[in-house]
Amino acid sequence: MKLNTLRRHLRESTKNLGRNGWMTFASVSAVTVTLLLVGVFLVIMMNLNSMATSLEKDVRISVHMELTSTEEEHKALQAEIEKVAGVDEVVFSSKDQELYKMIDSFGEDGKVFALYEQSNPLHDVFVVKTENPQDIMKVAEAVEKMEHVHSVNYGKGKVEKIFSTVGVSRNIGIGLIIGLLFTAMFLISNTIKITIFARKREIEIMKLVGATNAFIRWPFFLEGLFLGILGSLLPIGIILGFYNFLYDLIQPQLAGTFLKLLPFNPFAFQVTALLLLVGAFIGVWGSLMSVRKFLKV
Repeated sequence: MKLNTLRRHLRESTKNLGRNGWMTFASVSAVTVTLLLVGVFLVIMMNLNSMATSLEKDVRISVHMELTSTEEEHKALQAEIEKVAGVDEVVFSSKDQELYKMIDSFGEDGKVFALYEQSNPLHDVFVVKTENPQDIMKVAEAVEKMEHVHSVNYGKGKVEKIFSTVGVSRNIGIGLIIGLLFTAMFLISNTIKITIFARKREIEIMKLVGATNAFIRWPFFLEGLFLGILGSLLPIGIILGFYNFLYDLIQPQLAGTFLKLLPFNPFAFQVTALLLLVGAFIGVWGSLMSVRKFLKV
């Protein structure tokens, strides 16, 4: 496309936005409302997904050694565990370290367990981390069969429920976002179609004087692009402003837990880019789908 032609299309598309003031306002409003809903669900799902991923990664396998096992047997078992497919890291924790952890976890009440420092009944432990959290059950079963292993603990039963709940939540969230996007595309397409219908005669005249379909489409393509971008600006401002407020209010109370909101930076840039892209896409799609039927003259 020649530069002069592109300038002409840009000029025409911006003029048409101003010329059809109320219809432009209606189209931008439709984009704004639908993107606000999409953006809210997107923010919720991104944070839930981050928390779920953090929770999955925090799952570990505790391999308790037999009380009579020797240091050489410890080293041999560690080497054997490291060879298991899916194992990412194996860290040794002595029974004394385990006792101190237990004392710390109970706070002031943990001082009662200090009596066991002279005769520690706990086991030496290997803490195993898997490359993929979903492999934890398979790795635990393999390690449990090894020599000098007293017991294996990874929260059997609870871990499976956590993974199942996380998977269902992700699928529901993705389904809701996709459903909202299709609803947005339908609403915006119909809103833009009303705008283009008012210019039906203009399109017919251009076709009759020899204008190509591409030449006619370009101004509408640019109008849809501008409508989508304009409609996404207000949702971006509202969502980021509210999220920044909630982050400052809630995050300090979540300190020390696995629950953690995504930091405002770079989260704000990710949300901005996503909503701008979605707004531009549905604006362009709505315009092109609406103008298509009027090109059949």
